[in-house]
Amino acid sequence: MKKIVLFFLAFTFKSIVFYGQSKQYVSWSFSQKKLSADEFELIFKAKIEPTWHLYSQIETPEGPLPTYFEFEKSKEFTLVGKTIEPKPIEHAEPVFDNLVVRYFENTAVFKQKIKALTNKPFSVKGFIDGMACNESQCQKFSPPVDFTFKLEGAEVSTAKTSSLIAGTENTQVDSITNKDTATEKATAVGSTKKETELIQAPEKKPDATYLALFIAGFAGGLLALLTPCVFPMIPMTVSFFTKQSKTKAAGIKNALIYALSIIIIYISLGLGVTLIFGADAMNNLATNVWFNLAFFILLVVFAISFLGAFEITLPSTFVNKMDAKSDKGGLIGIFFMAFTLGLVSFSCTGPIIGTLLVQAASTGALAGPFFGMFGFSLALALPFGLFAAFPGWLNSLPKSGGWLNSVKVVLGFLELALAMKFLSNADLVVQAGILKRELFIVIWIVIFALLGAYLMGWFKLAHDSEMKHVSVGRLMMAVLVFSFTVYLFPGLWGAPLKIISGFPPPDFYSESPEGFGGRNAEVFSGKQEHVDLPEHAHRGPNGIPAFDDYYLALEYAKKVNKPVLVDFTGWACVNCRKMEGQVWSDSDVKLKLSQDFVLVSLYVDDKKKLPSELQTEVMWNGSKRKLISVGDRWSYLQNTKYVSSTQPQYWIIDGEENHYSDSTSYDPDINKYILWLEKGLQKFNEKK
Repeated sequence: MKKIVLFFLAFTFKSIVFYGQSKQYVSWSFSQKKLSADEFELIFKAKIEPTWHLYSQIETPEGPLPTYFEFEKSKEFTLVGKTIEPKPIEHAEPVFDNLVVRYFENTAVFKQKIKALTNKPFSVKGFIDGMACNESQCQKFSPPVDFTFKLEGAEVSTAKTSSLIAGTENTQVDSITNKDTATEKATAVGSTKKETELIQAPEKKPDATYLALFIAGFAGGLLALLTPCVFPMIPMTVSFFTKQSKTKAAGIKNALIYALSIIIIYISLGLGVTLIFGADAMNNLATNVWFNLAFFILLVVFAISFLGAFEITLPSTFVNKMDAKSDKGGLIGIFFMAFTLGLVSFSCTGPIIGTLLVQAASTGALAGPFFGMFGFSLALALPFGLFAAFPGWLNSLPKSGGWLNSVKVVLGFLELALAMKFLSNADLVVQAGILKRELFIVIWIVIFALLGAYLMGWFKLAHDSEMKHVSVGRLMMAVLVFSFTVYLFPGLWGAPLKIISGFPPPDFYSESPEGFGGRNAEVFSGKQEHVDLPEHAHRGPNGIPAFDDYYLALEYAKKVNKPVLVDFTGWACVNCRKMEGQVWSDSDVKLKLSQDFVLVSLYVDDKKKLPSELQTEVMWNGSKRKLISVGDRWSYLQNTKYVSSTQPQYWIIDGEENHYSDSTSYDPDINKYILWLEKGLQKFNEKK
């Protein structure tokens, strides 16, 4: 009924629109392409939030507002044809006699050709109007999205480098107020494509994130199988289906339906998390202080539960009701048998699921919980299907025993170690200085040393059975754990610890930022020459001199005539720490960043408040917003001037903000990163 009312209002009364709070669900970026001596192609790219639709330019009677492009009339150019759009999705809406609605999902690129009528530089201005809808609300562009393209006239050489950036009309952004008044009038300005043009960085594709979450979920499911709440259920459940079914084929069929039901149940849980959090919250969770603190506490509770202090259980009345429904038989009965398995095993699977959902939510990926739960449920369901198809395999399963409780304890120690990462995130974001690198590493050393001692049987916990001897498997695990513990020790004196880069705080967020004996104060070359810090700079990752203010870095770069490496990063960004620990720690990379570049690291999640004179109102994603924190300032800069929100993201520019390469992001390939630096440096030197 809610959907019917929505469509009725949107289709029949075009002036009535449901507005979101302040979020703009369609963001625009602009670029241009020179086709000939006097013809240009203006490109409008719409990025549409998941589940939202942007409508075609084709007007549908009694339909949604079409996307509309309005160009200001000028004697300096003329439009060539109409604005071209991609082929839209067509959907017949049965609510209104199969009215065909045309819309776009995810992205849509519109193009308009123009012909220059002057040989002098000129501007093309106008606005975009329209609306976007999802299943529950619609949002009209309010105000319409303004655009401005600055173009060179006909027959004029395009060799001159343009520094116009999408999101600004005047490239001279005031370094004191950080307020670009032209930004309030235009969403973007195009720039002629040339060698040193600003090239929009590709947004980080979610595929890799989703695959990682699926793999993490699958691994979590395999671990859950080895817990005492789930493992004994495998032979019991499979035997039940094979004995109760009239034929072997029927038994296999029922067991497969049971396995499929498990997958459906856990995927539904993942989708539920997605719907509860929503797209906006998912993207902000990773840097939210209270989120990280809450899940630190949650994971500590999970860890204590696994260690045997108590069990996390669901209300018995609820479990009993679901168990009663499983006796009905048929498909419904099988489904509720699977549901009952999820309930009775919750004390073992709950902490694993909770950890997985926390990780999925903190990535900011909207579909993260879905892929995480799909991997988890697939691993959990596979044994029931496989052992039903090949019941002889049941004889090869090890017998239940005390080893199952040992699995829970090991998971408890791992949960405790992971919890420290969330506490560290909260500490880093607010720069509290409580959990610095040395303390974090000490806590991990203690946790893994205790885990090794437990595996060796040097102490027991609740519910542990008597262990007469240490098995070969436990001994091998203990060797690995103790080796890892010893590996952590040099990190107390400044070692990069590449294996766990991304988990501890960065090396400069420590009690001894310059390393033991001040070794990070030296350039990492054979000569170990001392590097003096420029004014306003500090020791950054791996002791590399770094600025934390974009405009001060530009001023210094002009003074020393060096290129600027702009590093958009975040305190809670795991991939940022991995790049610093795995790539920037390389001696060649450190040497180049220290001697050949001016490094400026801009933390987009820095919660420190800006001075009052810098707390200004700006137009951001179509709405007014006040820049309050340091992170707001740099996030706004990246979103508007660099047309991206990916971290880490690296650009090579000069003191005048001319660009000497396309951007690069997370890639642990050291040689590839060095080649990228050398290419940008070479282009900069050619322009001197």
